[in-house]
Amino acid sequence: MKLTLPAGNFRAYLFDCDGTVADSMPLHYIAWKKALGEYNCPFDEELFYEWGGKPPKDIITELNRMNGLHMPVELTADRKETFYYALLPQLKAVPEVLEHIELAHGKFPFAVVSGSTRESVINSLTTIGLLDRFDAIVGAEDYKRGKPAPDAFLLGAERLGIPPQECLVFEDTDLGIQAATAAGMAWVRVPSPLERRTGSAVHA
Repeated sequence: MKLTLPAGNFRAYLFDCDGTVADSMPLHYIAWKKALGEYNCPFDEELFYEWGGKPPKDIITELNRMNGLHMPVELTADRKETFYYALLPQLKAVPEVLEHIELAHGKFPFAVVSGSTRESVINSLTTIGLLDRFDAIVGAEDYKRGKPAPDAFLLGAERLGIPPQECLVFEDTDLGIQAATAAGMAWVRVPSPLERRTGSAVHA
C-alpha cells in the first residue's frame, strides 16, 4: 500500500498517533477487551474502529449508556492504559506513514495531534523510536472539544506556527478526517488494520 499525498505546497505535517504513526490499534483493542471484560462489557471490533479518535473517557461513558452499566470512568480508563502499556513491546510503526516521515523530516515541522493522553503518545513514539521526529505533541488533555471538532488540529498548527491551510494531516479515522476538514486542512487517509485485513472499502 502506498499513500498518495494531495497536491499542495505544505509547510507542516500533522499526524494522528494511534493507527497512523503507530500501528497500535490492534493492541489498544486487546487492552480495551481486557479492561471492559472486568465488567462484562461488550465492545465489537467494528465499533472500536468506528470510534477511532474518540477519547477513552468518552468511549467508557458511551458504553455505559449503551449497555446500562456503571463502569467507573477514570478507573476503567486507567486500567485500559495499564493493559496497553504491557503490550507496548509489540508496537511497530505503520510503514507507509514512516516512509513519509523519513522523506520529509527536517524539511518542515511535524506535530502529533492525538485523542490519546500525552503520556500514551510519548510512550508509543518512544517505543517505535520516533519521538525525536516531532516538534510538538497535542494530547487529549490539551483541548476541550475532541475530534471531529477542529480544536486539536488548530492547536497543533498554532504550536508549529504554521497557518492551518498550509498543514497536511495524516489520519486513520473518520472523526479525524472530519476534524481536519473542519480545520481547513488537507488530509491523507491511512487505512485501518481492520480494512487491510478484510479488504473493506476506505470511507471518510
